[in-house]
Amino acid sequence: MDDILALSHGPRAVMQTICKQYRLKEEPTAPKVYLDFMNYIKEALRVLELELAKAGKTLKGKPSTPMQANHRPELDVLPILNPEQANYYMSLIGILRWAVELGRIDIYIDVALLSSHLCQPRVGHLEQVYHIFAYLKCHENSNMVFDPNYVVWESEPFITGDWGDFYKDAKEQIPPNALPPRGHPVQINAFVDEDHASNRITRRSQTGIMIYLNCAPIIWYSKAQSTVESSTFGSEFVALCICVEKTEAL
Repeated sequence: MDDILALSHGPRAVMQTICKQYRLKEEPTAPKVYLDFMNYIKEALRVLELELAKAGKTLKGKPSTPMQANHRPELDVLPILNPEQANYYMSLIGILRWAVELGRIDIYIDVALLSSHLCQPRVGHLEQVYHIFAYLKCHENSNMVFDPNYVVWESEPFITGDWGDFYKDAKEQIPPNALPPRGHPVQINAFVDEDHASNRITRRSQTGIMIYLNCAPIIWYSKAQSTVESSTFGSEFVALCICVEKTEAL
């Protein structure tokens, strides 16, 4: 570890305990800067534009979407990048993936699709990465809202059925030594979808999941499914299975 951040009602006592066991470079102090996605993206844009300027290039336009709507990464037939360009492409993808981890979920699906071409990126893939950065430049002040309110779901869309014949022994998985809950109860809300056979080459579907505590997004997921499903029902079921596993783990 190169950084330690203690979140506690008594953080100094926590850090003093750590100091007794490990040698730290500096004396623990209150944090002055936290790596939020707004500052991270501004710095990433600054470095990228300096590199582009050396080659006489700039980020083009003011795109309203992270990736061009008519671009399919798997169908790109432009020339393959040379090793130096490929390394540069991978470094830019790494920056974008970290931006997603920090909260820029609006670019998640596009970064996930371009990440699947790290082993043999093409010129068109690199141009789409530049397009994503141009999008971030126009939308660098986007915010993620953590809403503590509960969702009041309407019961009409949900059909109640008896699944006892299929899941006879089903019950909530609660550890036997679980402590009694404290504080305000929280509500887990999950949204899941898939894009059946969206990859034109492999025919694999893409799963997308958003999990909220109350109305605050805490888990986001976008990944190609490992199997090829012959119907929307099959790919929907695979996506639901992944979502249930993540919800249970949470």
